[in-house]
Amino acid sequence: MKSNKILQVIIGLMLIFGTGSVRAQELSEAEALQFASTKGEELLMSFQEPDLAKRYQKLDELFLNYIDIDYVSRFVVGKYWRQMTDEQRVRYRKIFVKYGLSYYKTLPLDYAKKLTYQIKGAEKDGQFVNVSTIVQVDLGEQEKQNVVLIFRLHKTGNIIKAVDVKVAESSLLLAYRSKFYEMIAQSDNEIEWFLEDLGDLAESMARSLDEQAANQQKSLEFEIKSM
Repeated sequence: MKSNKILQVIIGLMLIFGTGSVRAQELSEAEALQFASTKGEELLMSFQEPDLAKRYQKLDELFLNYIDIDYVSRFVVGKYWRQMTDEQRVRYRKIFVKYGLSYYKTLPLDYAKKLTYQIKGAEKDGQFVNVSTIVQVDLGEQEKQNVVLIFRLHKTGNIIKAVDVKVAESSLLLAYRSKFYEMIAQSDNEIEWFLEDLGDLAESMARSLDEQAANQQKSLEFEIKSM
């Protein structure tokens, strides 16, 4: 159970950093290290915000600012992108944004309070810089677990973004491509059916999250009136 929670929180970390698609520019190791340090701390602080509405707003900002939605959404459907009409591509992208913004909020983010984030180093790799980090999880009873994450960064339009994140050589983008391929296969390779299923899933998650934030706000207002 603990291992599953750790993995889920790490997926949340990976989702925030995202990937870029615009023509890459020169990125120095120092810039990459600063980015990973700053955004890592910002992310963990956002996870720990007790007000759900404020937490979700901050996480949305990180998601939208540091993920190249066009590239990610296209990559995860791979070969099926060519099968989509222009109208389907526009609709799919909108659905994907809502899906992405909702999915990571369903993770056990409170568990992130027990995480510490440490930068280990950076290594130039062509136009990319690979930043190695260690996420340490406090499991209680003096038990801790270290997880190595490698962020592959580049600079696009003077903005630093990650092209991939690896955990034990497992790529986030490839994992999501596998998930979406499975969903498309379950839809009998019909793009329209896939879009309907993904849209329903995204709407359901978003509605549930809105209800959670609203219920929390009502509880806080009730407590204030009761004082």
